[in-house]
Amino acid sequence: MITVARIRGVNPIVALPFTPQGDVDFTSFHRLLAHLSGIGVNGLTLFGIASEFPKLDDNERQQLAEVFVAELADKGIFRALSITDHSTEVAVRRARRYQSMGADALMLLPPFFLQPSLAAVQAHIAAVLEAVTIPVMVQYAPGETGFPVTPAQLAEVAKRYPHAVFKIECNPPVNYTCEFLQQAPDAHVLNGYAGLYMLQMLESGGKGVMPGCSFSEIYVQIYRHWLVGEHQQATQLHETLLPYIQSWMQHCEYIIQVEKTILQRRGIITADYCRKPGWSLTQEDITTIDRFISQFSLSVCTG
Repeated sequence: MITVARIRGVNPIVALPFTPQGDVDFTSFHRLLAHLSGIGVNGLTLFGIASEFPKLDDNERQQLAEVFVAELADKGIFRALSITDHSTEVAVRRARRYQSMGADALMLLPPFFLQPSLAAVQAHIAAVLEAVTIPVMVQYAPGETGFPVTPAQLAEVAKRYPHAVFKIECNPPVNYTCEFLQQAPDAHVLNGYAGLYMLQMLESGGKGVMPGCSFSEIYVQIYRHWLVGEHQQATQLHETLLPYIQSWMQHCEYIIQVEKTILQRRGIITADYCRKPGWSLTQEDITTIDRFISQFSLSVCTG
């Protein structure tokens, strides 16, 4: 069984390939998983925000989860599936199902639709954590959910549930994380938000980053530099990446579309279609993407 200590390093959120008609492209999904599992990531997570989870139906989600768990079974990386249901009862059932399917970890997006009370959200988080024994990455994304939680409130979860991991992606996250870790020093923290604050979070006690998946090789390089004490090289590479991700993170749908287009232009997925409503890229965006692929020498599949 995967332990909390194994939930570290570079753990991308997997994009969902669609055909130009908007159907799930399982051929591209297989190809994407094969690519990601071979570039040095520590884990992969499916059904995050970057997976366009609100745009999937239940049958698609179940099929994709089964493929994801089976395809990555012997790849030496942890496989996490995200629980995004706003009903506590449904979230608990799905968490148990994913654990029984063989998922190594879960990610939990707490409910925010119709602004539930803090007590209701805390009960939801507790119910999912108590339903499973595998690590659960509790996601704190107030920019996307509009739901603030204080470091002290999050620390209470850490103290009560040793198999909880915390994906902190408020903007900025560093001061929040430092205050959280002061109150829960044994807590295990990851950072999302495209890795904008990746190095600051690692220096503050974070264990890894959960970015998108279209240029994960760059995050792997940064993390490896940091691990062996090559902090100058890590900083230089991160600072070269930063202007791109700062621009693309202006809106979630924007960076989701950018990541899809990068994957398509690299030949990893066939089409860069995002289910609607989505974001339309300009010709300037396309030019920037091509420059980005060239600048970072990202491999392009031609076969």
